[in-house]
Amino acid sequence: MVKIMKYRKLGSTGLEISALGFGAMRLPLDKQFKINEEEAIKMIRYAIDHGVNYIDTAYTYHNGQSEVLVGKALKDGYREKVYLTTKSPLWLVKKKEDFNVLFNEQVERLQTNPDFYFFHGLRKERLEKIKKLNLIENMEALRANGIIKYIGFSFHDSFEVFKEIIDFYPWNCCQIQHNYLDIEFQAGTKGLKYAASKKMPVIIMEPIRGGMLAIPEHKLDTRPEIANVLKKSRVKRSMADWALQFLWNQPEVSVVLSGMSTMQQVIENVESANNSGINNLSKEELQTISELRDAFKKYGVVSCTNCGYCMPCPNGVSIPMVFNLLNQTAYWGDSRNPRIMYFYNRLVKTPDELEKKKAEGDEFEGAAALCIQCGECLDKCPQQINIPDIIEKANLIFKEGKKISDVLK
Repeated sequence: MVKIMKYRKLGSTGLEISALGFGAMRLPLDKQFKINEEEAIKMIRYAIDHGVNYIDTAYTYHNGQSEVLVGKALKDGYREKVYLTTKSPLWLVKKKEDFNVLFNEQVERLQTNPDFYFFHGLRKERLEKIKKLNLIENMEALRANGIIKYIGFSFHDSFEVFKEIIDFYPWNCCQIQHNYLDIEFQAGTKGLKYAASKKMPVIIMEPIRGGMLAIPEHKLDTRPEIANVLKKSRVKRSMADWALQFLWNQPEVSVVLSGMSTMQQVIENVESANNSGINNLSKEELQTISELRDAFKKYGVVSCTNCGYCMPCPNGVSIPMVFNLLNQTAYWGDSRNPRIMYFYNRLVKTPDELEKKKAEGDEFEGAAALCIQCGECLDKCPQQINIPDIIEKANLIFKEGKKISDVLK
């Protein structure tokens, strides 16, 4: 008997959405690091042909080319088979008119109107921008004119900010980072349950933590603690499947987005979705996931929960961001993972650059190089992390190129 895609109701929208959504942020690349169009279109269409009906993209993904690619993939009758989401890049919105200019550019790229339109990456200061410019009015005008159907947001901040955003407006849905490592990170499990208590459907991103939770078989011997957990479990499944089933087991989860980079990942994730279900996992399986979480924690170097109590830093350092990148570096090793360095290189590194950003009203996140060791953050951290000491070490690693194995012995 051929298994078929599982679907879940997307809250009050009444829509039947596939358990697996296709996230178009990590599409396959060619040797020039551009999207491999032929392969990416095949992957998206394979997913749709096998029941996936939710596609997620954004203005900035793949340097603006993701929306273009998705538009091409949805030709030949595929557009009518899916619900399409893209997101407004709020950091580029300086005045109210910018919102519509950017939206029109996105429609041109996609060659269609999206069904869902989200504010991208909401956090405290972006919520304040929405209020100041009354951008909800722009969103509602698009919906009232039938250009979009649903209004939502994706999120990266603390639980307290998440709660404030949820209570601010009757959104159609929201999107949060969640996986079995991040149960207390950003919105976390508390945020997931809070949204559900407000009848708010939740879409999940980063279910496999950017690939971190799917260690290839041939590399498992480099992570013996993790390998031992998998070996002793009576239930055998791939690491990606463990991560996905953890999410699909929860009734509050509506859609799980996966940023798939190969056709094999698409095939395997579709199969995982076909086997998914609410409250499907046994106590033994949940215990395995708990043990995997504990094993992964042994590879972290900073016990930061991204609560944000240390912020704002008077000197502009984005402390939780620096700690997150440091933990990723500790996990991946001294190879200076290009994705980690991509994010670090976007951070503001000098006081002059910081002042310029402030003067121009631009958003910014500050690198470890801005820390002057003032110690103001020390009394604020509930985890009692020696923040100045760790930030100084992060600067040695990211700015001066020291090996993490030498700096954090």
